[in-house]
Amino acid sequence: MRLVAPKPFTYKGGHRAVLLLHGFTGSTVDVRRLGRYLQENGYTCHAPLYKGHGTGPEELVQTGPNDWWQNVREGYQFLRNEGYEDIAVAGVSLGGVFSLKIGIEHPVKGIVSMSAPAQEKSIDDLYKRVQDYAKGYKKLEEKTEEQIQAEMKEFAENPMPSIKDLQQLIVETSEQLNQISSPISILYGGLDDILYQESAQIIFNSVHSKDKQLKQYGHSGHIITLGEEREKVYKDILHFLEDLNW
Repeated sequence: MRLVAPKPFTYKGGHRAVLLLHGFTGSTVDVRRLGRYLQENGYTCHAPLYKGHGTGPEELVQTGPNDWWQNVREGYQFLRNEGYEDIAVAGVSLGGVFSLKIGIEHPVKGIVSMSAPAQEKSIDDLYKRVQDYAKGYKKLEEKTEEQIQAEMKEFAENPMPSIKDLQQLIVETSEQLNQISSPISILYGGLDDILYQESAQIIFNSVHSKDKQLKQYGHSGHIITLGEEREKVYKDILHFLEDLNW
């Protein structure tokens, strides 16, 4: 079976632009519906695809957060080059971390950080995400269980060298949260792992933004942009964006 790889997207709307950022081992699918919703309400949305994501796991493990951060910066610059001076940023999971990092290093109208970790995740937890992604991808390729087991055994012998760098990225971004002063909306799922729920409160307490909000979605897990309450998430993000000083 030939899989169709996800791609970056640009949905053109009005003069207000939003950079949308997906999660680790995710893809632009994480934020595509949100992008369409915002476009329908007058916003231009652009979502880069991180290197190694949306493709085979053997390619993913050859990349790392420096590559992905470069993709994020290129996405921001793409919007600038297209003539958009007013840019907000919204991301989920690792995209939420990158949203914070963009807010630290670049001028933005507002930040939406969803399900972002602000505490150190264990190497084992991070690598389990990679293994789950690898197994899921091989199932989509319609390989037999025997093939999958054999390939996963070989895959496990080549751990992802950049996992430690990803762990460090999360910690370093958390340590710089006091540099954020842009309006910010921090969203998280009430069914998500406790680390992410605690992280949302840490982010809220650490940023220096005068305009900041913290919202929980009680019936949602980690990727709240695709969960049961996604329509409410989209509406809340739109309301936040509409209140910004564009």
